[in-house]
Amino acid sequence: MLRSILVALDDTQGAIVARDAAIAYARRSGASLTVAVVLDRPHTQDEHEAVPLGAGAFKRQRDAKLTEQAEAEAQAALRACAQAAEGLDYRALRLEDAPGPALVKAGATHDLIVIGRDSTLGRETHDGVAPVIETLLRDGARPLVVVPPDATIRAEGPILAAYDGSAPSREALHLFALLGLAGDSPVRVAAIARTQDAAQAMAEEGCAALRQHGVAAEPLASVGGDVAGLILAEAEAIGARALVMGAFGGSSLLRMLIGSTTDRLLHQARVPVFIHR
Repeated sequence: MLRSILVALDDTQGAIVARDAAIAYARRSGASLTVAVVLDRPHTQDEHEAVPLGAGAFKRQRDAKLTEQAEAEAQAALRACAQAAEGLDYRALRLEDAPGPALVKAGATHDLIVIGRDSTLGRETHDGVAPVIETLLRDGARPLVVVPPDATIRAEGPILAAYDGSAPSREALHLFALLGLAGDSPVRVAAIARTQDAAQAMAEEGCAALRQHGVAAEPLASVGGDVAGLILAEAEAIGARALVMGAFGGSSLLRMLIGSTTDRLLHQARVPVFIHR
């Protein structure tokens, strides 16, 4: 059962939709909600940065401006959250460290981390994907919900789970079921292999993992080599409201190679992605 949620706030569209998704999860489940703003003091006040002789005053002015800007953005995000979460009790958290370490540490005391796919948190994104997402997958212990900026948050509708038989894939299904995130929605387990029989067997295995936790699941078996493309097409075809997956696809989670199945799905999915390593 979902008990606690952490969501990262900033002014990007993905972060705004992620905030609304986290609020909706908290309202439906009764889980406690923590909203976090990241002030990133190491970035705004880098005492070890080398500067040319005589440029100290310029650096101090620049750091003061960055600090003021970060504070103003944090306050604006918190005010907007208060309006969106009206009537819901939640805790606001100010994180001073860099985004990755700060959210890894804060996330350790929560069941789920929700983050916008394009959330900058004061840093540049990598082709529209927040770099902190890779850090959270690599170093964090909690599953993520990565929310695209154009996602529509729905409480009802089918959920698509991508299953490849790997340990991360099994763990993702297990945690998704334990946290009760499916609600009453059916979960369709998509498996892709070289033969229909192999894909069907794999999909049935994933369904069995969900059914043992009381989650209604149906197999979707496909044959092909473009795993990400088939999963994205299936999500569109069934009108999925969410995608569940482990970090899989033949690439090391430590590398998150561009073009890998995991990376492509995170970049291109049009619905919130529940992912665990």
